Amino acid sequence: MACRGIRGATTIRENEREEILAATRQLLALLIRQNKVEPQDVASATFTTTPDIDAEFPALAARQLGWLDVPLLCGHEMTVPGGLPLCIRVLIHWNTDKQQDKIRHVYIRDAECLRPDLSKLPPVDWKELEEWINEQMSG
Repeated sequence: MACRGIRGATTIRENEREEILAATRQLLALLIRQNKVEPQDVASATFTTTPDIDAEFPALAARQLGWLDVPLLCGHEMTVPGGLPLCIRVLIHWNTDKQQDKIRHVYIRDAECLRPDLSKLPPVDWKELEEWINEQMSG
């Protein structure tokens, strides 16, 4: 079994705790569901934010979704002229037999511009996704 990377990114409108958590939960939910990720197969995950985000650790969203035993780390992205502001990124290290070219990376909201080649998701039922997230948080 190989350890593969899954990448994703999203953006928020304002540096507010609940917005950071909600956006990160949506991003993780899509990554989990697109790739059929089980928490016990996740070796670790690294979250980064642009320096304009500091109201909450985005890794808390993973804990809220049940990743209680997964090592998580947060940090800031480099400041680069012209970089996308208010952006949350994640790199998940996942133990899987899936081939690298079969992994679905997820870039949503304004972060689609970071990887337009990877931003073509099947249509998302956002209401159903939120219901799934709420189930994970209550379970």
